Amino acid sequence: MEKHALITGGGTGVGAEIARHLAGVGINVTVVGRRREPLDLVASANSRISAVIADITDEVSVGQMFEKAAEANGPINVVIANAGAAESAPFGKIEREDFQRILDINLTGTFLTFQKGLECLKRQEYGRLIAIASTAGLRGYPYVSHYAAAKHGVVGMVRSLALELASKPFTVNAVCPGFTETPMLQRSIENIMQKTGMNEEQARSALYKDNPQQRFIQPGEVAATVAWLIGDGARSVTGQAISVSGGETQ
Repeated sequence: MEKHALITGGGTGVGAEIARHLAGVGINVTVVGRRREPLDLVASANSRISAVIADITDEVSVGQMFEKAAEANGPINVVIANAGAAESAPFGKIEREDFQRILDINLTGTFLTFQKGLECLKRQEYGRLIAIASTAGLRGYPYVSHYAAAKHGVVGMVRSLALELASKPFTVNAVCPGFTETPMLQRSIENIMQKTGMNEEQARSALYKDNPQQRFIQPGEVAATVAWLIGDGARSVTGQAISVSGGETQ
């Protein structure tokens, strides 16, 4: 059976790595994002990858992205809600509009992607809904209360939807990486350096100190986990929040 995976936030970081990995094992891929240039760069790596511009916080745009993806690569049976954003601030200084923006991108964006994606899956005999969440969806971290709230919401939604769909040939799961070596992480490191006076090595150590393996997660490790969830061997794996974190969450 031919598989077609749609990946939001597919232009950089983990999303781009997932796209390259899946295309490399023969899966058709559509990468989605708001900026054309990084999407086209990812798509140029493999003829199986196509790019679509969309805003995952806008319901109409989300609906259109599924239509365009299906036109380019055929029926969609794997939906990977990867798009996200993070920022840090003390709880008392988080403005309401900042709180809402983080929820809109990380939680509402996943909701809309899954809801519209499920309409595609319902016409098929195989389907995977996968959210790229975070260890922040499994535990708390200081200064990211709004981000942790959003990712906890994603995990709760995954668990609930998995039960709704348990009688169908679909699975719903979340992959929860710890701090992962991506451009987003580098921005966090630079922010720590600017605010604390730490050098880069100290800032990096401050972020991975809770990882028992004392290292950052690599994007390829997340991509490999997603590829396993897509395979037939994971048919009975649903409603799970799989921690890829070096043992940080147990």
